[in-house]
This record gives sequence, structure tokens and C-alpha cells, in this order.
Amino acid sequence: MNVVRTLVSPRGAVFLLLVLLLVAVTVLNPNFAEPGQIMRFIQRVAPIAIVAIGQFFVIIAGEFDLSQGSLITAQVIIAGNLVGQDDSRTVPVLVLMAVFGVVVGIVNGLLTTLLKIPSFIVTLGMMLALLGGVMWWTGGAATGNPADSFRQIGRGGIRDLPVIDLLPWSVLVLAGWLALAIWLTKRPYGKVLVALGDNSRAAAYAGARSWWIVTRAFVISALSATLSAVLLVGYAGVHPSVGRGYEFVAITAVVLGGVVLGGGRGWIVAAVAGAFVLEALFLLLNIAGVPSTLRDAVQGVIIIAAVAYSGVAFRVRRRRGDDAPPASPDPGKEPPAQGRHAVRPSAPPALVAEGNTETRGD
Repeated sequence: MNVVRTLVSPRGAVFLLLVLLLVAVTVLNPNFAEPGQIMRFIQRVAPIAIVAIGQFFVIIAGEFDLSQGSLITAQVIIAGNLVGQDDSRTVPVLVLMAVFGVVVGIVNGLLTTLLKIPSFIVTLGMMLALLGGVMWWTGGAATGNPADSFRQIGRGGIRDLPVIDLLPWSVLVLAGWLALAIWLTKRPYGKVLVALGDNSRAAAYAGARSWWIVTRAFVISALSATLSAVLLVGYAGVHPSVGRGYEFVAITAVVLGGVVLGGGRGWIVAAVAGAFVLEALFLLLNIAGVPSTLRDAVQGVIIIAAVAYSGVAFRVRRRRGDDAPPASPDPGKEPPAQGRHAVRPSAPPALVAEGNTETRGD
């Protein structure tokens, strides 16, 4: 019974949906079940999944990052024009891209946390600024042609392996980035981030430096977009259209994974599974002959349906007592008020107190 309840919960449903979609794709295209084809499928999903990982950290803190797609575009143009055919420039340009990503993340984070500007507005402005810069630089046309050594990061891999033949570098990059992200969520930093998204006031009372914690989430998001751009240069080319819309794909994937918009609840592995669900769904639609122009419509319906399902499931759990607030420590007092901005000293402060040692030491 518990297994069934887990599978129909917002967190578990994404895995059930992924299995169903992969089975449907395999039925329509039996070649998909071959190990080499599965590796290529993961290779295609990797850039989207990496961006979704970055978006997870921002959303779990109760914010949004709409600048990811434009940052990918800008980074692709930077790589295409600065690397050129000189292999010796690969490492310096990669460092420059990482620094640029960190700067964008810090700007987004500080404007959101210190100036109290909604992250939706901040990252929307950053998105437009980056797009404007790209259009000014390129004139809206494809420009730049990085060396093959740079392209091989996203295109190449370990060859001549048994069974799968090729293990793409992008699959290894995704695995490493996901492992690092899971480690961060298990660390005090990740616990404080969740506490801030769930109840920012209680976390602040417990001594969490919210401006620095949330800013780091935006930096992780920007670095995820940068890493995705490096992979996309390999097989998507250098064009101002590369990366556009990736921020909405990432948000869709995260929502599909059961992460609550508004923060405080979610599992990063489920968010990555959401990216695989999206790609499997689009692949299925493509095999079925559905026009690609409907992708945006399908994405919009998925977001609405996933958020609605998550909200209904959450309310049902609260009524059943599965997600009830902790009991008041003093029977003579009323239990603390609920809600994101209410003070709940029973659970989050203890959570934040655990992470506070780490944040103060930064």
C-alpha cells in the first residue's frame, strides 16, 4: 500500500510516468531498447537535466531563474567566437565562461535578496539584457566555429566499449553534476536552503544568512546553464537560437518532479527525472507524427496539470495527517501558525541551527 501511495504522490509519479513513456516509445520503435540508443537518449537529455538541477536549487528556495536560457545562448556565442580553431584557447575560454556564469548568478542573487526585487523581475531583466547583448554581437545570425577539441566535450565520449559502444562525455558530466547536487542537498547548506523556502522568517530568526544562501543558489543555477552551454556547442552548433526556452523547459521538469513552486519541498532526483519525462514525451510525440509546433502547448498543459496535481495531493496529505505540523512543545499553548511566512519554531529552527554552523563559517 505504501508503494502505491509513493508512486501516485507528486514525487513518485514522475518515475511511473517515465517508465510508461519509455515503454510506449519502445513499442513504437523497438530499436530504442538497444543500449547504444539509450545512451544517445541520455546524451540528448543531459543539457536539459543539468539546467533543471540548477533551477531546482532556485525554486526550492522559493525563487525563479528566467535567465538560464539566455545565459546558455550567451555562453554558446562566447565559446563559438573566442575559441575559434585554436585548441590552446579551450581551457582559458572555459574558465572565462565559468567566471561569467558566476557573475550573472551573483547579480541575480544580490538584486533579489538585498534589494528585495522579485526574482521573476530580476531574472526576466537579465534574460532580456543577455539576449540584447547576443543580438548586438551576432546581428541575429550564426557566428563562430569553435575547434573540434571544444566540440568533443558535448559530442564525443569513450568509444569501443562493450554493449554500449560509446559512453558520451555528456552522460558522465550529468552523472557528476547530479552527484555533486545530491551531496549539496544533504549538506547543511541544502537543509538551510529548504528551510528558507519553507519558512524564511523562522530560518532568519535561527540566524541563517538568507542573502548569501539564496545567492549561492542563483550561482549554482548560472553554472548549470554554463555547463549545459558547453555541451550544446558540441552538437547544436553556434547560433543565437541555441538555449532559448530552456528556462521554461527546466521549470517544467522541476514541477513534473513534484517540486513545490514557492519552495520548501522537493527532491532533486525527481526533478532530473522530470527532464527525462519531457524528452521521452517529445520523442513519443515525434514518433506519433505530432507537429513539433505543439511542444510549447504541451509544455504549458504539463505545468498546469503538474502544479494542480501537486496542490491537490498536498492538501489530501495534510487532511490525512501525513504532512501535519509538529505538535506544540507546550500543551498549554496554541500550535504555531502555518504558512511560508509564519514562524514555526518547532522544526525549521532546529534544521537551520544544524546548518548555521556551516553558513557562518563561509
